Amino acid sequence: MKSIKFLGLPLLLLVFITSCSSVSVLSDYDQKVDFNGYKSYAFYKTGIDKAQISDLDKKRILRAIETEMSSRGFVKSETPDILVSIFTKEQERVDVYNNNYGWGGAWGWGYNPWAWGPGFGWGGTSVSASTQGSLYIDLIDNKTSELVWQGKGVGTLSNTKNIAKKEERIREFVSQILEQYPPNAVAMK
Repeated sequence: MKSIKFLGLPLLLLVFITSCSSVSVLSDYDQKVDFNGYKSYAFYKTGIDKAQISDLDKKRILRAIETEMSSRGFVKSETPDILVSIFTKEQERVDVYNNNYGWGGAWGWGYNPWAWGPGFGWGGTSVSASTQGSLYIDLIDNKTSELVWQGKGVGTLSNTKNIAKKEERIREFVSQILEQYPPNAVAMK
């Protein structure tokens, strides 16, 4: 019994850690748009100003987007082909884990074939709360002012005081979202 308990704890910890570090990504796009024509970008200040996050986190997100766009051959321009905007949402996530391992039973005397004699075991319930955030990256055609592509990343946000880890997590979100762009390249994989 002890070996099961000792194996269960590391396995549970591994599942918890990997579930917190992943980013779930979705994207949507206008199928009638030729994405090969987009070569330059600029940030859509009006949309970015509406994002309800700290100015420091906005800067981190925008720097990560600049890095990703540059790695895809885009150049920042005063007369861009597309405008980049962001939007964020967050919600509190509560997970309840029931750990009912071991032997069961009942205290007391009497006859009941399902509960007889003293009981022993371990277990209990644990509750974990975390903040789950969504980052949307919108690409807007500058000539038509229409949304042509949207990427969304959902994952657990670390409430960390370590700025380097925070920046790394933001880069991870942005990178995984923009892996879905351009949509034709994703469809060919």
